[in-house]
Amino acid sequence: MRSKFLSAVGYGAVGAIIATVVWNGASALDAATSSKTDTYRQLNLFGDVFDRVRSDYVEAPDEEKLIDSAINGMLSSLDPHSSYMNSERFREMQVQTRGEFGGLGIEVTMENGLVKVVYPIEDTPASRAGIKPDDFIIGIDGQDVMGLTLNQAVDMMRGPVNTPIKLTLQRQGTDKPIEVELKRAIIRIRAVRSELEGDIGYIRLTSFNEQTQEGLEQAIQDVKKELGDKVKGYIIDLRNNPGGLLDAAISVSDTMLDRGEIVSTRGRNADETQRYNAQPGDMLDGKPVVVLINGGSASASEIVAGALQDHKRATLIGTRSFGKGSVQTIIPMGSYGALRLTTARYYTPAGRSIQAQGIDPDVKVEQDVPEDQASQLQPRGEASLRGHLHNDNGTEEASGSSAYVPKEKEKDTQLQYALNYLRGGAVSEATKQVAKPAVKAN
Repeated sequence: MRSKFLSAVGYGAVGAIIATVVWNGASALDAATSSKTDTYRQLNLFGDVFDRVRSDYVEAPDEEKLIDSAINGMLSSLDPHSSYMNSERFREMQVQTRGEFGGLGIEVTMENGLVKVVYPIEDTPASRAGIKPDDFIIGIDGQDVMGLTLNQAVDMMRGPVNTPIKLTLQRQGTDKPIEVELKRAIIRIRAVRSELEGDIGYIRLTSFNEQTQEGLEQAIQDVKKELGDKVKGYIIDLRNNPGGLLDAAISVSDTMLDRGEIVSTRGRNADETQRYNAQPGDMLDGKPVVVLINGGSASASEIVAGALQDHKRATLIGTRSFGKGSVQTIIPMGSYGALRLTTARYYTPAGRSIQAQGIDPDVKVEQDVPEDQASQLQPRGEASLRGHLHNDNGTEEASGSSAYVPKEKEKDTQLQYALNYLRGGAVSEATKQVAKPAVKAN
């Protein structure tokens, strides 16, 4: 208001301009005051409801749980990715982003109320103790696992390094449970897996955490050590990678780019815009790159895919990505946990917002989904989520795309197409039928 007032005096139209300024200012002030008053009334209403529930509900409620639910209800009304984490969930999130913890080295899932081993990570207490894929963990330190959630069982298996733990296993083909005693050790979540596909380096990124960049650099070095100048190219597999840390996505992109913008983020105010640029140096030495994406590639995966596509550094093969183009900031709330709050949209170097739209591949290649799994693998994208943040250009893709990837390499149409593409060889007739040029977003 002060700057407008001084400008008015400078131009001489004192009476009229001052009257307008004062009137508008008063209106704005009254509106702001009224809005604050309404907000305080609503907060008083919340307090009244909370007191009534606490005193009159048929059973004594868990008050901490009530408040947690109320806060989460407020945040979930904003978009699907804003949420409140209590202190326990905040610690779990920190473990995931660090990518290391004190534990046994087992990837597990829940099946029929029991914890099932997916596989033991190589060179960990679990693998050294002889734990095998498909073993069922039926007891932890003498306590039955039946009735526990997967998170509860995982929390019991994690703990300080060098502390002992006893697992009771049920293994197919054995009549009696198997008892194994282990000591916890530092476990690193494998965010990167790599192998050679003949003269091509195949690198799969499963998440973007604090270990991802180190794992990527090691994988590239391993390929160079084995193949030297004979390497024809690299496949970076981002399928079903749900994302993770923005910093990790930027560093992964920088590994393959020599210059230019990687991503920009834009918040509510123009002065919050940030741009991240690549530093000189391409660790892949300019070798051809194929990036595999599908409906399960989200967030940080889409940052990498979009940056490499816009700079024409890689050819994207697969199906449209998930379309999560928003940035969540973790805001610690002291000993009470933290807020995960959506604070910005991110944009590819060409200025594309992929929120609720996704990244279209350069070559669309569908997988052949088995009939018995088709109903369980319905395509789903960001735009199908209730309350999602809208794309600011007004275009959205609600259908999403398939996230199915077969376990057998020979049945993986997208991988086989990528291998043939990098080798410059003929593409099989079966692959040609599902390979179509993609329509790129403007």
